[in-house]
Amino acid sequence: MAKPHVLLMPGPAQGHVVPMMELAQRLVKKGVKITFINTDFTHEAVTKNWFEKHGTCDDVLQMVSLPDGLEPGEDRNEFGKLMLSLQRFTSTKLNELIETINKDEDNKITCVIADCWMGWAIRVAKKMGIRGVAFCPASTATLATMMSVKQLIDDGIINNNGTPRNSELILLSETMPPIKPENLIWGCIGDSTDTKVHFEITVETMEAVRMTDWILCNSAVELELAAFGMFPQLVPIGPLLASNRLADQEGQFWQEDSSCLEWLDKQPPCSVIYVAFGSIANINPTQFQKLAIGLEHSNRPFLWVVWPSTTKETTNGYLNCYMDRVGSRGKIVSWAPQQKVLAHFSVACFMTHCGWNSTIEGVTNGVPFLCWPCFADQFYNETYICDIWKTGLGLTKDEAGIITRDEIASKVEQLLRDTKFKSKALDIKQKVATSVTKGGCSHENLSKFSEWIHNTDSNAKDQ
Repeated sequence: MAKPHVLLMPGPAQGHVVPMMELAQRLVKKGVKITFINTDFTHEAVTKNWFEKHGTCDDVLQMVSLPDGLEPGEDRNEFGKLMLSLQRFTSTKLNELIETINKDEDNKITCVIADCWMGWAIRVAKKMGIRGVAFCPASTATLATMMSVKQLIDDGIINNNGTPRNSELILLSETMPPIKPENLIWGCIGDSTDTKVHFEITVETMEAVRMTDWILCNSAVELELAAFGMFPQLVPIGPLLASNRLADQEGQFWQEDSSCLEWLDKQPPCSVIYVAFGSIANINPTQFQKLAIGLEHSNRPFLWVVWPSTTKETTNGYLNCYMDRVGSRGKIVSWAPQQKVLAHFSVACFMTHCGWNSTIEGVTNGVPFLCWPCFADQFYNETYICDIWKTGLGLTKDEAGIITRDEIASKVEQLLRDTKFKSKALDIKQKVATSVTKGGCSHENLSKFSEWIHNTDSNAKDQ
């Protein structure tokens, strides 16, 4: 009997591709054939790493690509511009791809699972009479905020263009943590002049998400009870991590430097500060040097991921002198196998930008956080870490907008001296682990969803 054929399309960013790839591999294990679509730009990076590991794609997990409509040299970190280009240009290409695939009667796509930021892909599926499913790679609280737009407007909290009416804290519900008006996700993605564009994309995207049969979330009830309570139609199936494959993560854009694991092996238990800000966060040179000196003054071993985009200015000369001074107490890599790092016995805490993937990787390994959010949903994630779960501390900027070396060293000391942070982190780790094992809420939801896919495929063939 032929396998049901499902098309998956993540947003064109590292933090969107990785969890969607994890979902794809879970479905493959449940007897589903997958066509995984990236944009040409991300496809090249993902497949390069994939082929280096596996040699070829499996017959039941095919990776294909579509153009994003931008020129080769254009900045794909400009969220609004990229999303509009995908909507205007790539939607037609997706339609054509599905039509080509569906010419084979025994291989027809019966379901499209699209990133919830790719609402246009859901509309394409709907127009073609194909079942649509939305997948949220961010926190459920972020999705709940986006789904609350109409209510926020009706209540006079925001204007029709998404701008806040005043500076008061925003409460989505009595049980949700408050949001600073300037941290509404559509207002802190890029330049402030793009707020209107980002807000319009949010509104259109949420309209499409509401058309779907399922809205899947890469989270657990144990992490975000209030958010799931606000919108019962949101289904937790996470955290989706590669821990079931010994943290052998797929979907990475860049090659991981595993030499850091050997360095970690030589460090004392619970001693290392792990520092990583993802692939997009940008730190100015002054702040970069304050961070470096703060780590030095902590007098603790540290593993620091310095991706080329971390700072726009050249840092090689400074880092060479810096590492000569720090010596073997520090290790710098361009990209790390993060899940394996966070699971390592020597890691004491995680200094992070609070991206959702990084957040749940830290949570599932029981690691306390030092929070350094940069944009988008990261500010809300920080609120959960510091105020709801109480597993970390925020880093405070001075009057010049700089996190000083003394602030960094002080917060490191506070976090690691107070055992309650580690205790809380281990408690949440256990709760989340229960959710994704047999009998747990997320595990059972994923099984039910898989059954629905098989039934949808059977019904389509019976028609």
